[in-house]
Amino acid sequence: MVGKDRIFQIVLHIVFLFLVLCCLIPFFLLIISSFTDETALIRQGYSFFPQKWSLEAYRFTLIDSGAILRGYSISFVVMIIGTVVNLLLTTLYAYPLSRRDLPGRGFFSFYLFFTMLFNGGLIPTYMMWVQTFHIKNTIFALIVPNLLMTAFYVIMMRTYLSTNIPDAVIEAARIDGAGEVRILAQIVLPMSTPILATLALLVGLGYWNDWVNGLYYINNEKLYSTQVLLNRMLMDIQFLMSNASQLAGAGSTGVTTLPTMSIKMAMAVMGVLPILIIYPFFQKYFVRGIVIGAVKE
Repeated sequence: MVGKDRIFQIVLHIVFLFLVLCCLIPFFLLIISSFTDETALIRQGYSFFPQKWSLEAYRFTLIDSGAILRGYSISFVVMIIGTVVNLLLTTLYAYPLSRRDLPGRGFFSFYLFFTMLFNGGLIPTYMMWVQTFHIKNTIFALIVPNLLMTAFYVIMMRTYLSTNIPDAVIEAARIDGAGEVRILAQIVLPMSTPILATLALLVGLGYWNDWVNGLYYINNEKLYSTQVLLNRMLMDIQFLMSNASQLAGAGSTGVTTLPTMSIKMAMAVMGVLPILIIYPFFQKYFVRGIVIGAVKE
């Protein structure tokens, strides 16, 4: 029996090692490709041992370093504010739903599920945010639409609270004279660190990777986040390359030398690097929170 368990553990480690390599190898190839010369990429393809190294992609991407730094700062501000507000709203919605004595609990749960199935569509949503709330070309356009509160995260939070916060603890606090606000702040939240850290990571990733809100609602270059700025740069490169023959005829010879393939790799590295730095601080809570909070009753 012990021998079978040992074999099972070895096989399991091999399988997970293979899965880890499947995740890490493409990322390392991405980084190496961003430092590879464009000509070597075209001739040799993507390789872990390129024939020629080059910083041309990063040099081109960082031509306007001020815009890049401004984009990073806006992305961090949006991510921090959006994550904090999202967690606040998610908790304030999920905690009452986790209490079985909440009046109208079924209605509020149905309303939450309904928003997961139906929405107003892109055009009505755009008109609402622009014409009614006037958020276009404001920082709120990067924070509020689609990301400020998500029904799926509320369900995760509600499930975690209902399965991991004993009713006896809350009843004891009520007997001692604690109100709902004090119970939430001093008892429930300190016991919910894993799910809060997990949701903070998921929400933060959503804000960091978001470029759709910037595409729809932002025209002011000073409000471009990192993803929006990189997306605009990529669109500009694609436009230049698609019109390279006309531009070359007009005397713009530098267009044909743009490192288009390596630039895409460099943009991906610049977009993911800050998240790689932040992730280790949340990783120890992530697995526990995502497993416990994702189980429905």
